[in-house]
Order: sequence, then structure tokens, then C-alpha cells
Amino acid sequence: MTENELATIAVDISYKLHTTLGPGLLESVYEAAFCYELEKRNVPYTRQQAIPVNYEGIVLDIGFRADIIMDDKLIVEIKSIEHLEKVHHKIVLTYLKLTSIKLAILVNFNVNLIKEGIYRKIYGQLI
Repeated sequence: MTENELATIAVDISYKLHTTLGPGLLESVYEAAFCYELEKRNVPYTRQQAIPVNYEGIVLDIGFRADIIMDDKLIVEIKSIEHLEKVHHKIVLTYLKLTSIKLAILVNFNVNLIKEGIYRKIYGQLI
């Protein structure tokens, strides 16, 4: 599957979860349900994958973790907070840079309409 096909699946799953569960749950609940939906659709993924930082040839394992990486092509970062800040967008862009993945979806489930909580991030594009 292409990055765009995976992004379409991620948005569809986000819509389904938000419609079914609503806003206000813990991020871990949305993440677990998201992974369940990926399994039902036979989409390969990793959950809470460590993202190391390479600094001058030294690998620093400092705790960066991507919530979900779909088929090694799309990062899905899940939030359930009152307001996304610029730093949340920057963190996702940093994950893209560190992994060399080109596309990410940042989803905040704590919104009235899920379309207000979904952001597409492309490697190399600043907010």
C-alpha cells in the first residue's frame, strides 16, 4: 500500500473510533482500539516503536516512541488533549526526520468533530 492509501485507512479508523467512543478517553484507549482496527484490516503495524537519535555516530535511546507506524510508511501520533500546541506538530515532524518516513497523521480525539482533530504532516514541510 502507498502512504496515501495508509493515510486514508488511518483517517477512516479515526472517524470510526471517534464516532463510536467519542472524545475524552485516554490516549491509550484510542491507541489500543486503533491497533485492533488495523488487525481487522490486516494492515501491518508496530506500536510504541522506539525512535533513536543518532548524534555524531552515537545512538541515543532517549525515549522517543511513535504511537503507531503503519507498514513502515506512515506514523500515526494519537493525542487526547484540550488543545494541540505547535510543539505537538513539531514532534511529529521530528519523528518523520529521524525515521526517514515521509508521511504522518496527527490525531487529537478530544474534539467535537474529528475532522477538526486530524492533521497530515509531510517530511520537509514546516507548520
